[in-house]
Amino acid sequence: MMLGIKEIQEIIPHRHPFLLVDCIEELVPGEKAVGYKCVTYDESFFRGHFPEEPVMPGVLIIEALAQVGAVAILSLEENKGKIAYFGAIDKAKFKQKVYPGSKIKLDCEIIRRKGPVGVGKAVATVDGKIAASAELTFMIG
Repeated sequence: MMLGIKEIQEIIPHRHPFLLVDCIEELVPGEKAVGYKCVTYDESFFRGHFPEEPVMPGVLIIEALAQVGAVAILSLEENKGKIAYFGAIDKAKFKQKVYPGSKIKLDCEIIRRKGPVGVGKAVATVDGKIAASAELTFMIG
């Protein structure tokens, strides 16, 4: 199941410039989503992070992973129209810099759910190498 920007915006409330997912290539509602972010030099954060060596901020990579996880959990019928909020970010690791021109693969698997709370195991890769990973706790509101 391929979702473009329009379909993603029907599931999560994020909009430009804070929508950090360009497409979803795999979706199993409530279980998993895989998406992509094509990082361009025109991203506003590169003007200040860092002018001499543009690097995508790690917190934005984590946010992109969370948005993919939100697509997975909010695509469940009972969660449509709701918002997924951060509850916690655990075990976050940054292994590689992400530069303009990178295509980030964003993979989030929901590993636990209880009521409105869940945990996703999230991994961002560029060219098959891990750029960042974390366990993301969300709350549906």
